[in-house]
Amino acid sequence: MRSVPMAVPDPGPVAPPGFAELAGNLLGWVKWGVLVAGVLGILICALMLIIGRRNRSATAYEGLVGSAWVIGGLALASVAALLVGAFQL
Repeated sequence: MRSVPMAVPDPGPVAPPGFAELAGNLLGWVKWGVLVAGVLGILICALMLIIGRRNRSATAYEGLVGSAWVIGGLALASVAALLVGAFQL
């Protein structure tokens, strides 16, 4: 007697009852926090560049490097949902 392989079930993601709205709210709050932190980070880096303009080149350098990190973090946050979706089978 020959056995026939069965198809493995592959359901899509389903939120537990009552958690869909909570998860949406939490993600919204985190996105808002990332935006606030990004604006604050860019402003602090700009201030460091301004302060480091004269005879404080290390401060200006840290502001420039910091702004690259802030922009990189904001870019990663903006494509977070796309990255997670890309790794779903």
